[in-house]
Amino acid sequence: MSNQLILKAAHFAAQKHRDQRRKDEDASPYINHPISVAKIISEIGNVEDPEVLAAALLHDTIEDTETTIDELIDNFGERVCSLVQEVTDDKTLPRLQRKQRQIDHAKEISEGAALIKLGDKISNVTDITNTPPTNWDSNRRLEYFDWAEKVINNCPKVNTSLENHFKDSIQKGREKLQ
Repeated sequence: MSNQLILKAAHFAAQKHRDQRRKDEDASPYINHPISVAKIISEIGNVEDPEVLAAALLHDTIEDTETTIDELIDNFGERVCSLVQEVTDDKTLPRLQRKQRQIDHAKEISEGAALIKLGDKISNVTDITNTPPTNWDSNRRLEYFDWAEKVINNCPKVNTSLENHFKDSIQKGREKLQ
């Protein structure tokens, strides 16, 4: 059942994100990002919980696609949906308010959501360091690193390996921009 849940989530996410691209020079397929998040928390964080891994694959579906909460519950259950909701931004809010809310909300998230948040930020910091969005200058990249660090610093401490990897990723990103 656990492998089936993870594969079902990967397939669902691939379908939902099929027409989306990242903002890097190569316009990479968006699905690479959720797969990266799940891979990071599995390999670096040794996370084996199939519901957390499924939620990592699905973490941007509510935020960035037409996916509904009911759809996630029907397909993946309450816990997976709840984890996805915990890491979903409210796109109706202005950008700066959304960013501050993510910093403030990080204190209240569950252990599973904190693992996903760590994987998400590691993936994003790595991408912004190595294959940044084409319209992001050094200042915008540094602002993202500073903001991501504030979010992760407010998260519950749940996985030393992921937390250390995040710190290393931020440091490498800043060094590359100097």
